[in-house]
Amino acid sequence: MKTVAEVDFIQSVQDALQFISYYHPIDFIQAMHKAYLAEQSKSAKDAIAQILVNSRMAAEGHRPLCQDTGIVVGFVKIGAEIRINTTRSLQELFDEGIRRAYKDSSNPLRASMVTDPAGKRKNTKDNTPGILHVELVAGDRIEVSIAAKGGGSENKAKLEMLNPNDDIVSWVLETVPHMGAGWCPPGVLGIGIGGSAEKAMLLAKESLMAPVDIYELKARGPRTRAEELRLEIFEKVNQLGIGAQGLGGLATVLDVKVLDYPTHAASFPVAIIPNCAATRHVHFELDGSGPAKLTPPSLDEWPKIELSLGAGARRIDLSTITRDEIASLKPGETVLLSGKILTGRDAAHKRIADILARGEKLPDGVDFKDRFIYYVGPVDPVGTEVVGPAGPTTATRMDKFTDTMLHTGLLGMIGKGERGPETVDLIKKYKAVYLMAVGGAAYLVSKAITSARVVAFEDLGMEAIYEFEVKDMPVTVAVDSGGVSVHEVGPKEWRTKILKVLQ
Repeated sequence: MKTVAEVDFIQSVQDALQFISYYHPIDFIQAMHKAYLAEQSKSAKDAIAQILVNSRMAAEGHRPLCQDTGIVVGFVKIGAEIRINTTRSLQELFDEGIRRAYKDSSNPLRASMVTDPAGKRKNTKDNTPGILHVELVAGDRIEVSIAAKGGGSENKAKLEMLNPNDDIVSWVLETVPHMGAGWCPPGVLGIGIGGSAEKAMLLAKESLMAPVDIYELKARGPRTRAEELRLEIFEKVNQLGIGAQGLGGLATVLDVKVLDYPTHAASFPVAIIPNCAATRHVHFELDGSGPAKLTPPSLDEWPKIELSLGAGARRIDLSTITRDEIASLKPGETVLLSGKILTGRDAAHKRIADILARGEKLPDGVDFKDRFIYYVGPVDPVGTEVVGPAGPTTATRMDKFTDTMLHTGLLGMIGKGERGPETVDLIKKYKAVYLMAVGGAAYLVSKAITSARVVAFEDLGMEAIYEFEVKDMPVTVAVDSGGVSVHEVGPKEWRTKILKVLQ
């Protein structure tokens, strides 16, 4: 019987997680480039360009594609004729590989996992534990599929127990618009059909491990009902006009994956899980001959795209910005920010709200009057970096705190995705503004940050409040001071355009 040394399993997991932190799968890059070439919406095309440029930068610099370096998910299939030489559990070996990868000093990855999820939510500091799925199969090797799944896309997962005669496509078309843009489209939809409730979710997640091949499928034609569904859902979801980052456009999904499983005669479970623009997964095998060998892709595989965000973009000095200047900003307008901004996300907002509710003063350095806040949890810097990759987090999670924050005199907010209707009304009420940075372009965004320092709540780690100084940080006006949301008007406009072409 073949034997895999425990050190080889651990090393392979560690290497794989480092690898996918800065290398997109090439099939994904090719699909994203196709979407870029076909896109007719300027704002969506600019967003895709930023994602592609960011991807190449990450590959060159060996730094994370996205500041959210994910929850680690592994599918491990162990052949019946091979064993791991260890006294530890597979979960322990898996977690040790994660621990080493995320604490690698040459490319530290952001630790996002928290324990006691319904209580204190304390960060584990090393991104363990991972989510591990194990299967015993025939053969004499160990097959591993490993992914780093971002929280923004994971939070949009849906499960529905349909009736046997319900239409899956109709359910998907109803569901996707309600997912918003926090999952950072364009990406891949994974759909699981059948089994039981938990099996459908597992199928949806596992389907996302496959390469992007929708155009190959279109060329040869479907052979199964699952493949027919892939093609129909791909076409009809893109006809919704949601577009890159929800700005309105032609490309909402790059592929649709479907896995199915037999189910109870009275049941019809269907699950959907999106993968974001920071799609990260890799596959390797172990046969006892040593750790997995992962071959880096050639940089020639990336398209050479030049960003032209400065052309026609408005430059704003945050040290002198006025309410009148904010009132002149238009939905969809590209803006380049320079000056100082404060950061804060879930934990910081909760702590701020609690302090203000007690009638206490905020810590020194935390004064939001006439300032902007950036919803971000950055990666730790290395070398000469002032901050690691620092892309935006999903803005809707901060909606419940918006009234409190705007009451402090805050002028504007920066995040990703849409804002809820009540928040849009508050932005209009306070004559503030919400700006959107591109999710999936974290390394690119970090290059606009010229200095960074923690000003409060250092114990929160990546959720501490920083003060960033930025130079020409690219953002899009997502909600203007009059309450017009580009995430509302953009998709409507492009859905109408697409329907006219189809008719």
